[in-house]
Amino acid sequence: MNNFDRRAISAAFVFAALAMLAHGSWADDLGNAINTVMQANRAAAKAQERIDKTSDQTTELLGQYRAVQEQIESAKAYNAQVQKLLDSQQGELDQLRKQIDDATSIGREITPLMLRMIDSLDAFIKLDVPFLMDERTKRVATLRQMMNRADVADSEKFRRILEAYQIETEFGRTIEAYEAELDLDGKKRMVNFLRFGRIALMYLTLDETEAGVWNQESRKWDVLPSEYRSSIKKGLRIAKKQTAPDLIRIPVAAPEDEQ
Repeated sequence: MNNFDRRAISAAFVFAALAMLAHGSWADDLGNAINTVMQANRAAAKAQERIDKTSDQTTELLGQYRAVQEQIESAKAYNAQVQKLLDSQQGELDQLRKQIDDATSIGREITPLMLRMIDSLDAFIKLDVPFLMDERTKRVATLRQMMNRADVADSEKFRRILEAYQIETEFGRTIEAYEAELDLDGKKRMVNFLRFGRIALMYLTLDETEAGVWNQESRKWDVLPSEYRSSIKKGLRIAKKQTAPDLIRIPVAAPEDEQ
């Protein structure tokens, strides 16, 4: 109820009071009228208080509604971003699955290749100049054992096979001196070996009384004349870096004439 309504009610009661005064019972009726007006004013004040309270509640509810709307909009934006992330992750997952499938296919193809490479390396060593045979044949055996291991990835298997090939390649570019056992005419003797790449593999007995060279064509050891012993001794010191590099005389098989 607004102020205009309250003024109208008050005016009505004033007119009622004046009318009662005109009939002669003005004292009692005036008191009753005043009480009635006061009660009406109190009722109007309470009504206005309820209206104001309701207005405040409405304002508060409107604020809460707007806050909830903002939270809903934020949640929608967040859900949209999360969905984009999920879509991106699903795409990456699909790509990983494809890579795994491709890797499995490549693994099926590369395994036979690696086995052939090991077989070729084994055959090459057996036909090559017979230096460090224990070390080299053991390397091949280790590669064969590795191929049966499920805990070694195909990439690591291939890397180790290539490493073995690289080692064999390096043998052709280096000189080396080492001591090992040699079977000569059914007798095993400790000798010093001198290797010049794959060009020449020679030995000198520890007492320096005998020297020999590997004949790749006949695949056997040939005893060398005594004049080669000093050259082999010098070559052993050079290979062990006990003396400066120098020219030495070594026996090398002459190339065959082409037919």
